[in-house]
Amino acid sequence: MYTPEMLESIARVEAHRAQNLATEPRRMTAEEKEALLKAYHPDYREDQFTSLQVGPNAGEKAPLELAELLQSRPRILGEAVQLDRTDLAADVLVIGGGGAGCAAAPEAQNTGASVLLITKLRVGDANTMMAEGGIQAADKPNDSPAIHYLDAFGGGHFAAKKELLYKLVTEAPEAIQWLNQLGVEFDKEPDGTMVTTHGGGTSRKRMHAAKDYSGAEIMRTLRDEVLNRPIQVVDFTAAVELILDEDGRASGAVLLNMETREILVARAKTVILATGGAGRMHYQGFPTSNHYGATADGLVLGYRAGAKLLYPDTLQYHPTGAAFPQQIFGALVTEKVRSLGAMLINREGEAFMHPLETRDVSAASIIRECQGRNKGVQTPDGQGVWLDTPMIELRHGAGTIERRIPAMLRMFGKYGMDIRKTPILVYPTLHYQNGGLDIGPDCQTPHVPNLYVAGEAVGGIHGRNRLMGNSLLDIIVFGRDAGRNAGNAARNVKLGAPTLRHVAAFVMKYLVPPEKPSQSILVGCLLAASGGLQDAYTYNVRDQVFANAQTGNMVLVGQSLALGQWAVAVEHLIPVLAFAGGVFAAEVVH
Repeated sequence: MYTPEMLESIARVEAHRAQNLATEPRRMTAEEKEALLKAYHPDYREDQFTSLQVGPNAGEKAPLELAELLQSRPRILGEAVQLDRTDLAADVLVIGGGGAGCAAAPEAQNTGASVLLITKLRVGDANTMMAEGGIQAADKPNDSPAIHYLDAFGGGHFAAKKELLYKLVTEAPEAIQWLNQLGVEFDKEPDGTMVTTHGGGTSRKRMHAAKDYSGAEIMRTLRDEVLNRPIQVVDFTAAVELILDEDGRASGAVLLNMETREILVARAKTVILATGGAGRMHYQGFPTSNHYGATADGLVLGYRAGAKLLYPDTLQYHPTGAAFPQQIFGALVTEKVRSLGAMLINREGEAFMHPLETRDVSAASIIRECQGRNKGVQTPDGQGVWLDTPMIELRHGAGTIERRIPAMLRMFGKYGMDIRKTPILVYPTLHYQNGGLDIGPDCQTPHVPNLYVAGEAVGGIHGRNRLMGNSLLDIIVFGRDAGRNAGNAARNVKLGAPTLRHVAAFVMKYLVPPEKPSQSILVGCLLAASGGLQDAYTYNVRDQVFANAQTGNMVLVGQSLALGQWAVAVEHLIPVLAFAGGVFAAEVVH
């Protein structure tokens, strides 16, 4: 399985192991870290970013792949969306069935609200399920939320929204107790004390874990809690557009059944976006540790409705994704492996960095070792460095790996690799979306009333880098808070008339060139076919071409299509297209 070059390098790792065990590499200075990040971290590659041209964050930087999504054509154009028909309804609509959504739904239901949870895959198919290392909380005598705050604030380059980070760390101990009471099987000492360990960038041991499948254990428990309550769950159904009322408040969503392709309308008094991350965008061609559903859905939904993004240009590349064998390329190798004592070693057998630097620094160090210093190990998919896992049992005794990181032992064991005896090859993998939708302390977006956000779809909790264990924490803290706040707010909400005029406005304002009125007319026809968008045609305040000339016909087209009256629709569409053709001809002559 190993190439001759790999075997030669393994021999050098083994030869230097005793020396490396006896040595602790020094931590970098702040200046060294900054220089390293600018030279090697993917977030600093200017050619991989562009300025957004449309929407609330116009002029700000975003990854090329995300910018394309944010500025793309709405999926509902050409679909018959009947807003006068309600297929699903509840007081609170939760979009997303991962950890944040499943923490929000029970808390919303506790307020007395009816809850509808929709997810485009199955409940529990989420990045939460993939999380391994643990969840942070300052609940030991030598620790405090203040120390936790300082660790996280510094680790995030002092860019976190202070009020959100304060909420994260102060509500962390109670979040652990809530999970424990629900039935999460945390690692514990014989007397019941929870076992805690270090993570990268932590000054205290505050990482609580369930072996090395902490996320799966938390997700199992939350999923059971949701399914055992009177919460309506609709799976294999994606939200493709938010519905607002005439006052601009979130009041539901247009849904797409992923199996039948049926368009559905869900109405609610408040909406919670808990759609997770974006790893499956494969930014800059990186592999990812993320679940298949991580495609930035919530960012696009919120952005088109008018919600602002915070730090859309910053992502987390986990330093230790599997680089070999090919079958698990990009899979997460939990940071817990390093917190238990394994060190990062280059091709020559040298320990080239402290194993518990923050994730962005660690990832940049590995990239530098491979690309800048040419000391990486060649693999079929690129390069990697060694993570010297046999060190763990030399430090802590035989049986430690099977007891503390059994999932890692099994993952590599499937391919004939015994991590107790042989080091493993790793390279950074796309792992987490640091940026996301901007929210206040109540989890509500400032620009779209009644729209709440929780989990990885939020921006600003961690700043521009996240410490290990704070993502599982934020889905619990902000998921629960979003659920409670959305449920309580729903008591005082009276549903207004549903509208998708924000989608029409987005298209007309941003996606149709002002010098091409014929395109305005043709877009108007498409919007007409979306039924329920009829009142949006007069929104074209820029040139007034179709609003003055063909509004009535386009409204009739939309109404006829919604009713299935195809002949009538065609009858009214002909003069619209003729008018559009005349305008187009005038443009050509001009």
